[in-house]
Amino acid sequence: MSKELTINPNEYGEILQQAVAEIHSARNLVAKQITSANNSVYWSLGKLLFEKQLEEGYGSGVVKQLSVDLKNEFPDMGLSPRNLWDMKRFYERYHSADAKLRQAVAVLPWGHNLLLINKVQSLDAVLFYATEAVTKGWSRDILLNAIKMDSYAYTQKQIKSHNFSETLPAIDADYANEVFKDVYNLGFLGITEHVKELALEKGLVEKIKSFVLELGKGFSFIGNQHRLEYNNKEYFVDMLFFHRGLRSLIAIELKIGSFKAEYVGKMNLYLSLLDKLEKGENENQSIGIILCADKDHLDVEIALQDINKPIGVAEYQLLLPKDKLQELLVNEIKASEEENHGNPEIK
Repeated sequence: MSKELTINPNEYGEILQQAVAEIHSARNLVAKQITSANNSVYWSLGKLLFEKQLEEGYGSGVVKQLSVDLKNEFPDMGLSPRNLWDMKRFYERYHSADAKLRQAVAVLPWGHNLLLINKVQSLDAVLFYATEAVTKGWSRDILLNAIKMDSYAYTQKQIKSHNFSETLPAIDADYANEVFKDVYNLGFLGITEHVKELALEKGLVEKIKSFVLELGKGFSFIGNQHRLEYNNKEYFVDMLFFHRGLRSLIAIELKIGSFKAEYVGKMNLYLSLLDKLEKGENENQSIGIILCADKDHLDVEIALQDINKPIGVAEYQLLLPKDKLQELLVNEIKASEEENHGNPEIK
């Protein structure tokens, strides 16, 4: 007969959450190691074909025979002539690239790498997509949609609105700048009409796994409407997270409309209370993120002036921007028409 819990439910919930996170982390590590090992083989085979100066013209016979012999030896590896040529392209593209890019593509599934080779020209863009795919666990379909939306170009245009460099140590400020985005896509909620803040919060809590993936790697959800009590007064943080890499509590406030300067004062108070009441001895100061429907960078800049707590302001999108959605649909229709026109089996 099992013994009853000797700790309160909140403490047990934290233990369970950390245990689940450790198991997920271990499984992800194993998957990355397997993927990295496979890519290492593909890299070596691509290097061999490159160094032997085999091309898809005069060298096709050699590669075709090589495919037959290798498949006899390793029938489960998918060593078709097409795949062997792709391995050569993989090596050709990245063998002179910097180490950071090579490390990023090394842990991507092979199908993801083929997408990047075939559809993304800029190596800077490849690094962006590869990093996003790894840290957020993007499937091949999600990666394809991100490429079609030209997410890389869109992020390059954004001006991040925060005071991290003024309120955090330099190394933490750089890390926080990488962790937090200027725009978060909440399209997974399926919201198509005006909602109240509590409804938006409820939707995010119900799909918290998707929201955490959108936030990025390292976030653990603590709770919503998190209660803080001080001087006989109660305060409630919309959503509270902990980031393992930053070792900080992350308070998120959701706002339906445009950014207002008063939101910063409220968040500054919440962060002071979190640091005073809940920050652990070995943890860094709490960080606040205000999520709004839209914002003006200059309004945010003046509101954050002279604020001594690290606060960022970001926008969210409930659906794809109209122009992006239209462009995506048009391109899909054109691609489908071209594919059907070129396939004699489709009438």
